[in-house]
Amino acid sequence: MDVPRTQKAGWIEVITGSMFSGKSEELIRRLRRAQIARQKVQIFKPTFDNRFSDHHIVSHSDMRMASENVANSRALLAQVKDDAEVVGIDEGQFFDADLPEVCNELANKGKRVIVAGLDQDYLGKPFEPMPHLLAIAEYITKTLAICVVCGNPANHTQRLVASQDRVLVGAQGTYEARCRGCFDPALASVPDSA
Repeated sequence: MDVPRTQKAGWIEVITGSMFSGKSEELIRRLRRAQIARQKVQIFKPTFDNRFSDHHIVSHSDMRMASENVANSRALLAQVKDDAEVVGIDEGQFFDADLPEVCNELANKGKRVIVAGLDQDYLGKPFEPMPHLLAIAEYITKTLAICVVCGNPANHTQRLVASQDRVLVGAQGTYEARCRGCFDPALASVPDSA
């Protein structure tokens, strides 16, 4: 005997790609459409990412939406209101390893969860926790930028400053979009001290 489901099923959407590929713009577009449809939307970003604004998610083209800052994934979960229908999360790669589990919990409660974030770090390696989110998401959008060197589709984020820190928050002047052929992770290596 089939038992009818009484709870509305939620889902997870992931928007991923390199820097300057329009991830935050796409996130904002989807969240604005949800607001136009009169859905209750909550938007989150990591506390330490204040490059453009303390209380907004902001695209590189200066599109912005008000957001709440959270220190980690569990704090995000604690701040989601019961009546929220859509939960937007920007800069997913800056969250801890609990983010996929938190997104699953929210989706299981019937919420539409939309996460935007880098899928690769400055070395071209998977940027956790994004690969786990990609594995559990119902919908995935891969955005591409334009390579600043040759004009081909860019899938990599080229770091332009020497640092071995995996997380180095920056924008133009610190990073640029590069295609597979023009990407050179060795450019970001720390020079030997003489």
